[in-house]
Amino acid sequence: MRKTLSFFLILLFSVSGLLAGANKPYQADLIIYGGTSAAITAAVAAKKLGKTVIVISPDIHLGGLSSSGLGFTDTGNKEVIGGLSRDFYHRVYLHYQQDTAWKWQKKEEYGNKGQGTPAIDGKDRTMWIFEPHVAEKIMEDYIKENNIEIYRNEWLNRKDGVKMKNGKITSINTLSGKQFTGKMFIDATYEGDLMASAKVSYHVGREANSVYGETWNGVQTEVFQHGHHFKTDIDPYKTPGDKNSGLLAGISGENPGVKGEGDNKLQAYCFRMCLTNKEENRITFPKPDNYNPANYELLARVFQSGWKELFDKFDDIPNRKTDTNNHGPFSTDFIGMNYDYPEASYQKRKEIIKQHEDYQKGLMYFMITDSRVPADLQKRLQTWGLSKDEFKDNGNWPHQIYVREARRMVSDCVLTENETLGRKEVPKPIGMGSYALDSHNTQRYVNSRGFVQNEGDIGVHAPKPYSISYGSIVPKNGECSNLLVPVCVSSSHIAYGSVRMEPVFMILGESAATAAAIAIDDQVNVQQVSYEKLETQLLNQKQRLRLN
Repeated sequence: MRKTLSFFLILLFSVSGLLAGANKPYQADLIIYGGTSAAITAAVAAKKLGKTVIVISPDIHLGGLSSSGLGFTDTGNKEVIGGLSRDFYHRVYLHYQQDTAWKWQKKEEYGNKGQGTPAIDGKDRTMWIFEPHVAEKIMEDYIKENNIEIYRNEWLNRKDGVKMKNGKITSINTLSGKQFTGKMFIDATYEGDLMASAKVSYHVGREANSVYGETWNGVQTEVFQHGHHFKTDIDPYKTPGDKNSGLLAGISGENPGVKGEGDNKLQAYCFRMCLTNKEENRITFPKPDNYNPANYELLARVFQSGWKELFDKFDDIPNRKTDTNNHGPFSTDFIGMNYDYPEASYQKRKEIIKQHEDYQKGLMYFMITDSRVPADLQKRLQTWGLSKDEFKDNGNWPHQIYVREARRMVSDCVLTENETLGRKEVPKPIGMGSYALDSHNTQRYVNSRGFVQNEGDIGVHAPKPYSISYGSIVPKNGECSNLLVPVCVSSSHIAYGSVRMEPVFMILGESAATAAAIAIDDQVNVQQVSYEKLETQLLNQKQRLRLN
């Protein structure tokens, strides 16, 4: 009897201990929410500065788009990429210096073409183009080398999981019931969920040009700066010439709006596919769920008009693979189908992502099977497929959809085209950008002449690299005093078109963590961090803050 009683007492205390452990708060100096490249560089920077760090990642796979297909890096001027961001691309270089890295082609067979720069830069020992699994391994190496505490597949409780007191976040809870407490917090997600849950001001959509004195924001009808528009007149109706037959799939019946005015629309999302034409490593494009060839009738008419640019954005990455991006009037961008995404519930987001996946898989399946696709293009496309050795636990499909833009914080300092185009000086710089002001198409509509057209695709060259202000990653005075936001930065829509590049997110992640460390040491709010101290520390970390 005594043995039985002792057993039950031990069992009771064990269960009580497990329950207490499950509900205990996880504590660190800095809590980072997100699994993006910005989240990982922020964690590394904080650890190097002697702070305890916890990363809460909704994602299982780390690195965001950098490890989910976007391997043809949008560098802009690579000279302004410093700190841990440059270290990442140095590690890519070291990987591809090994003969074992070249499984499907010889190194000398690789063309070495990058986005406005050589892919492999021997002088600076950097490489800007890479396979997805290589980027993910580097992110995992950062975690292991720096002994970073990380919790994956943990989702912020957006309803009531952010606890605040006197304008500070005290703790955040995830849907699994875990509670995380810290002195400082970083929202490094593409969506800005922690920022929004902390009641920080933000914006979704395009501002009118009048808001910040801009030219390239808002609705941009009849502006064609890339090749991603309909260059020939194509009928938008199911039965050509018959309005009563209804519009083809993917065409909005709404008025596009007045040029220069704001709206709540978003530039389109897609998946950056990693394709290969190496037969031993190729998987034929699968027929997706919910496939309907009628969804691609508009593309058939584009081909019938003589369009031949199908392979123009099959950008080469090592080992006979591509980073395949949107190109042309009808491509991988699922135009107009993401407007609800930023504010949507997790379940609704999953549905939107699935719709994008079905659309894009259906696009590829349509082009390799449908007789309306020109025979020469179809035959060539049939030699391509998904890469067997990428995204192996996800049917060789990218883990992450390309959230080009979602929420953007509105702080006391808003980055606009005036700063990115060099018209205004930037105070308190913490990093630099240099890419063109780049927005993908936002809507597809029927123009005044009765033909289909796209709107929103903008590409304005930045004349020189520009600085990004510390004020762009901290909330307004009086809002949240211990949160930094290095991804959903305070920026207008069109300026964000330049900022939203993975090297810049890594730069801003490192700068955010550095500021957080100083705020902890000096026991001040993020809005009160000494810029002199921050500047000195960032320069010590080899960040590049201003031109010359």
